[in-house]
Amino acid sequence: MFIDSAKITIKAGNGGAGKVAFHREKYVASGGPDGGDGGRGGNIVFQVDDNLSTLADFRYKRKYVAKNGEDGRGSRCYGKKADDLIIKVPRGTLLKDAETGRLVADMSGDEPQVIAKGGRGGWGNIHFATATRQTPRFAKPGMPGEAMELQLELKLLADVGLVGYPNVGKSTLVSVVSEAKPTIANYHFTTITPVLGVVRMGEGQSFVIADIPGLIEGAGEGAGLGHQFLRHVERCRMLVHIVDVSGSEGRDPKKDFQTINAELKKFNPELAERPMLVAGNKCDLATDEQIEDFKNFAEKQGYEFFPIMAAIRYQVDPLLKRVTEMLSKLPPVKHFEPEPMPLTPAEEIGRHEVKVTNHDGVFVVEGEWLVQVINSVNFDDYESLQYFQRVLINTGVIDALREAGIQEGDTVSIYDIEFDFME
Repeated sequence: MFIDSAKITIKAGNGGAGKVAFHREKYVASGGPDGGDGGRGGNIVFQVDDNLSTLADFRYKRKYVAKNGEDGRGSRCYGKKADDLIIKVPRGTLLKDAETGRLVADMSGDEPQVIAKGGRGGWGNIHFATATRQTPRFAKPGMPGEAMELQLELKLLADVGLVGYPNVGKSTLVSVVSEAKPTIANYHFTTITPVLGVVRMGEGQSFVIADIPGLIEGAGEGAGLGHQFLRHVERCRMLVHIVDVSGSEGRDPKKDFQTINAELKKFNPELAERPMLVAGNKCDLATDEQIEDFKNFAEKQGYEFFPIMAAIRYQVDPLLKRVTEMLSKLPPVKHFEPEPMPLTPAEEIGRHEVKVTNHDGVFVVEGEWLVQVINSVNFDDYESLQYFQRVLINTGVIDALREAGIQEGDTVSIYDIEFDFME
C-alpha cells in the first residue's frame, strides 16, 4: 500500500531527577551531601532508510516516546542517560509541525536529524552545598523532553516527472526505459501510485524518472488522483509532458496539454516555470498531419517536441538524450529549507525576565525559567526556602514586583505557588 501522508506524536525522554543524599561511612563524621545528577532523556532522531518507500508503518503506530534518563543516586553516582529513539523514514519525507504547518526537517540527506531533544538531568544536592549551607536537602528535577505532533509528507525524489492525462502511455514509457514494472492496461487510472524507475544512459550516467498518476482537469482541487499525488512533482528537476497525439480516445491533444499545464500552475505556480519537454505518443495511430500540427502547436509555446511510440521504443532514445543534456545543466533535486522556530511568549520575556500582572491585588508573575526553579525547591525545608528567596532577589523578580506597585501583605502568585509579600 502506498501511503505518502501520516500524522504522529513524538515525545523525547525526561531528564532524571537529581538525588538528595548524604555520605554516611563509619568513622566519617558529617560526610556531607553526595547526591548525584540525573541522566539526560533520550532524543527523538529521524533517519533516512532507502529500503522504505511509503509511510504505511506510521498508519499503525502513531505515538513514539523515548526513554527517560535515570535518576541520580547516592555516593555521587550519576544517572545513566537514555538511548535515543531512532525513527526511520523514506528518503524525501518532510516533517512538519502539525499545529502550525512549520517545516521542521526535510529528510532527503543521509544525516540523522534530532527533532525532539531529551530533557537535561537534574542536579543532585552536591551542587547546592556552600560554606553556610552544608546540608542542602533539595535537588533539581530533570527537565521534561520536547514533545510535538508531526505531519509526515513524502515527496518523492526524482529528476524527471512524467505528467499527462491517464492512458497516454506514461507507464509504458517508464517500463521500456527502466527496470520498473508498473501496471499497464487499456483503461484509465491503471497506475494508482507513483512509480519510480532508474534510466541508465551509459557508464556513470543515470537519472530517476517518476510516473505521476491521476492528472485530469480539476486535479489541483482533488479531481481524479491528482490532489493526492501532485506533491510528488514539486521536487522534479524537469518535466516530460506525454500527450496522445492521435486523439485515440476522442479527446483533443491540444486541449489536454493546456489543461494539464493549467492544473500544474494552479497547484504550484513554480511548476509552470519548470523546464519541460513534450513527447507525442501513439504516433502509429496518428496521421502525419496530426503529428505536424501538434508539433507546431508545442513549438510555438516554446517547447521541444519529440514524436515517439513508447510501446516499441520508437524514437525514445533522442528524447532520453535530450533529457540527459538538460539535467546536466539544471540544479540538483529541490530540498526544502526548514523554517525557524517562532519566538514563544516565554522566549520573548527572556531568560531572567518576568512579566508581572496585577489581577485585583494578586500579582501574577510569569517567566518560564521560574518553573524549573520552583520544581527544585523543597518548600518544607527552611534552607531550600532561603535559596528560593535569594533567586527571586538576585534575578530581579522582587524589583519587578515593586515596580508593579506591590504592597506588603499583597498576594504573589508564581504558577502553582502563592505567598504573601513581605518587605
